[in-house]
Amino acid sequence: MKCVLIKDGTGPAENLYLGEEKTPEPTKGQVQVKITAFGMNRMDLLQREGKYPLPPQASKTILGVEYSGVISKVGEGVEEFKEGDEVFGLTYGGAYAEYIVSPASMVLKKPHDLGWIEAAGVPEVWMTATQALLLEAPLKKGQNVLIHAGASGVGIAAIQIALHVIGANKVFTTCGSDEKVAALNKLGHAADRLHVINYRTQNFEEEVKKHADGVDLIIDFIGQNYYNQNINLLRRDGTLYYLAFMSGASFPEGASLGPLLFKRLTVKGSTLRSRDEKYQHDLLQIFKEKVLPGILSKEMKVVIHEVYPWSKVIEAHKDMEANKNSGKLVLEVKE
Repeated sequence: MKCVLIKDGTGPAENLYLGEEKTPEPTKGQVQVKITAFGMNRMDLLQREGKYPLPPQASKTILGVEYSGVISKVGEGVEEFKEGDEVFGLTYGGAYAEYIVSPASMVLKKPHDLGWIEAAGVPEVWMTATQALLLEAPLKKGQNVLIHAGASGVGIAAIQIALHVIGANKVFTTCGSDEKVAALNKLGHAADRLHVINYRTQNFEEEVKKHADGVDLIIDFIGQNYYNQNINLLRRDGTLYYLAFMSGASFPEGASLGPLLFKRLTVKGSTLRSRDEKYQHDLLQIFKEKVLPGILSKEMKVVIHEVYPWSKVIEAHKDMEANKNSGKLVLEVKE
């Protein structure tokens, strides 16, 4: 099969190329999927550079953790799928390819009303947002939340889940340009509840305090640079939930353990890719039951920034590196 490979195993975007590897065959409990499209994630960039710790199940040579496609073969013991079923799903790796093999438990049937491109852009970011808000650091109806990196795929999903699935009182989010502010303001249909902050021109701590006495949950990808302000904004019994630390993993100057004690704060982190198959299956079911209906009804939107043929994978990686996207970058597998 054709697939995207990395010259020398790791390196810059220019090292990506279309090559060939043996087509994987399904074993017991697995399905083989002919991929139609796959989504890009920032972890793909890190893995390409050799900076992402891979779970043991992940492909060591082929990037990609989300896809849409058609079941092409069914392994022994699989009863819920048949050849020809349209599906989408999570994987530990290997989605930048014509074919992928996956445990059937990590695959969902693609609803007719969900397009191929949208479906490819759903699994990783929407499941990560579902994991954060509904499972690991659950937000309650009527609470306030601050979501950093709001224009990222996870951020866009989390904003909408907080507003429309959970019923948050106020949703604050940060992004880095006025164009992204405008794009995010279109998400809410709840102008009084959604507040978008351009962190380059505004102090997000000050802006939040103009509208609320604090927040109950913060979802953060930034780390060091935002730590003190995040802690200042959390209400008593609040949670700071980390999904990345793009500005560094060390505590900043002036950080204090005092507020953790006196405000009874929780600081927690998680990654989805390292979770076992059962966890990911259970998470998919939560998403299917509580979140997917809102996407299908159009109450919530899968925001696709741009679609590329997979022959332009280098360009796609460079665009993500330059933070050009507000929403998902998706690549189509075209022969």
